[in-house]
Amino acid sequence: MKEEKTILVARSSMPPFEEYVEKIRPLWDSVWLTNMGENHEALSRELATFLKVPYVSLFTNGHLALELCIQALGLQGEVITTPFTFVSTTQAIVRNGLTPVFCDIDPKNYTIDVNRIEDLITEKTSAIIPVHVYGNLCDVDSIEEIAKKHHLKVIYDAAHAFGVTYRGKGVGSFGDASMFSFHATKVFHTIEGGAVTTDNEELVSLLYRMRDFGIKDEEIVDTIGPNAKMNEFQAVMGRCNLVHFPEEIEKRAVVWKRYRERLSGVRGLILCEPQKDVEQNYAYFPIVVNEKQFGHTRDEIKDVLAMHQIFARKYFYPLTSQMECYKGRFADADVKVAAWTAERVLTLPMSAVLEISDVDRICDLILSLSDGK
Repeated sequence: MKEEKTILVARSSMPPFEEYVEKIRPLWDSVWLTNMGENHEALSRELATFLKVPYVSLFTNGHLALELCIQALGLQGEVITTPFTFVSTTQAIVRNGLTPVFCDIDPKNYTIDVNRIEDLITEKTSAIIPVHVYGNLCDVDSIEEIAKKHHLKVIYDAAHAFGVTYRGKGVGSFGDASMFSFHATKVFHTIEGGAVTTDNEELVSLLYRMRDFGIKDEEIVDTIGPNAKMNEFQAVMGRCNLVHFPEEIEKRAVVWKRYRERLSGVRGLILCEPQKDVEQNYAYFPIVVNEKQFGHTRDEIKDVLAMHQIFARKYFYPLTSQMECYKGRFADADVKVAAWTAERVLTLPMSAVLEISDVDRICDLILSLSDGK
């Protein structure tokens, strides 16, 4: 019996090996490996142009980018956010001594439900931290209106939204700041890495110091911060990958469209619809399984795929508000839509190198379980 090909939920995009080697070769001569070197500064400029934002502050990972951005903006009290996210979002809030107030999600795109935000605002609320999910954008117009009305800061968790635009405007342009993750599994990566984008020059200056222990100069440390700098090897990987990003997106679009061709209209499978005025990045392909209509649960689909060496992911499950470290710590949240979705969502393998024949094999296995095939 022929051994089946292993397919992981994500696979890192890599530039040509020789291209990366040539870019890092000068590091052996300069021996400048970190501390805002030449490639770090070049990547900052290149990303600002690509993302259509005034300023980009680079970090060793996305989590520290978000954690320090929250600290730099001086947030206090309560922060309204979503539990349908990776745990990093909630951890960054709690590690800053703030209280997360969990808001339910929109069932169409899984981002924060803007119709529920104002009901959660109290005199203790200082900010909203919404999350762009799977490359789907939050309702940035409504959030801006709410924030201005109630004098709140807005930091977007844009870890899934690199390269996405809304009406031609870069996604990192919205709110007071946006955080991007450049983890190896993202559509754009620097091996590990992250960034904050903003139009606030004072915030950029403060983040510059905070990511380097709060050091202002050789003798003055005027703020508190960790070591969160991006090194030169990460920056070079980012510069190489940025050159190839447009072709990577084209390849991902082919995979994404094939999934839609095969799975759209299947009874019991809910797919995300493309958003109006949004140029997407095809970062993920989630399906939500209504077991009563489909005839099998999300977990049963996942198990069948795994039997054939295909590894999908329950992403996001559980909700961050339901994780062990937070049980009993915060007020019970009315997040029925988020809870229902978390119990049924499955992200299918997605990458620029996934072959159409493999997409078809995945879809064939899923459809073989369907009661409505």
